[in-house]
Amino acid sequence: MGQLKLGAHMSIAGGVSCALERAASVHSNTVQVFTKNNRQWQGPPISQSDVERWREQMPLHQIGDAVSHASYLINLASPNDSLWQRSLAAHQDEIQRAHAYGIPYVVMHPGSHVGSGAEVGIARIAAALNRSHAATPECAATMTLLELMAGQGATIGATISELRRIIDQVDDRSRIGICVDTCHAFAAGYDLRTSSGYEAMLEELDRELGLAVLKCWHLNDSKGALGSHLDRHVHIGEGAIGLEAFRLVINDLRWDGIPMLLETPKEDDLKEDLMNLQRLCALVENSARIPVGLSAPQNEEMPHTMPEDHIPGVQMPEEIDQ
Repeated sequence: MGQLKLGAHMSIAGGVSCALERAASVHSNTVQVFTKNNRQWQGPPISQSDVERWREQMPLHQIGDAVSHASYLINLASPNDSLWQRSLAAHQDEIQRAHAYGIPYVVMHPGSHVGSGAEVGIARIAAALNRSHAATPECAATMTLLELMAGQGATIGATISELRRIIDQVDDRSRIGICVDTCHAFAAGYDLRTSSGYEAMLEELDRELGLAVLKCWHLNDSKGALGSHLDRHVHIGEGAIGLEAFRLVINDLRWDGIPMLLETPKEDDLKEDLMNLQRLCALVENSARIPVGLSAPQNEEMPHTMPEDHIPGVQMPEEIDQ
């Protein structure tokens, strides 16, 4: 049993390596980044000097783990051949960029079938993953993590079964895993608020794919109600999920060594990140697992779940149907 791997998604303004200083400023030991502008199809050439700085700064800032998040533009389920090819090239680029920085995981939204049907979209995603793997053999140590989604519109991946049906068609299973986002899971209909609901989701995961396929958690509270399919993240304990679900996840030793990352609202001063990390640490039953520098929030009453119409929300990037 080791120290929790806790962190947040950090800006890469000034260079990907600059995210490490931001992560260290809130005492986290794990970080998630974009490896290029997430709203552009093509990024600049990989900066070798920034790669070297990243590799130097990680141990200096005691950041032991990193995760990359792929661009929101990518839609490997698209029925449009031109956009599918563009998404395929972008996905390969994401893998190569993560590999250059030594980042082992690239979290990616599976995609939207845009009306072509879930099974057609699933086949398109799997075909693209197979092509990406074939085109990047040098990046075999870099895994794509399909994210469990909230299920808005024609989005694929709102059930563990749908993720399994993608992975079943992937030739190299060693290069594929999943990321579970608590907001998405709850909005998709998985009730994490009780031990029985949490265990029911994990039993489904174990039955469909095996627990070892889960390589990353995104810890976000939900503005939307259970099964609302609303992908809106709010601060820990201030949404419809409440604190108990996070207590269950963060104390579950089955996730020992698994990165747990915030994607909650924040300003440039990162005070909200520190607040949310401290709220999570206040739920940890074994204090020896809390990362150095993090502790329970000082002089702050832990939040209670509020009625949905009083939950502070934030506009998060919506999925792009292509």
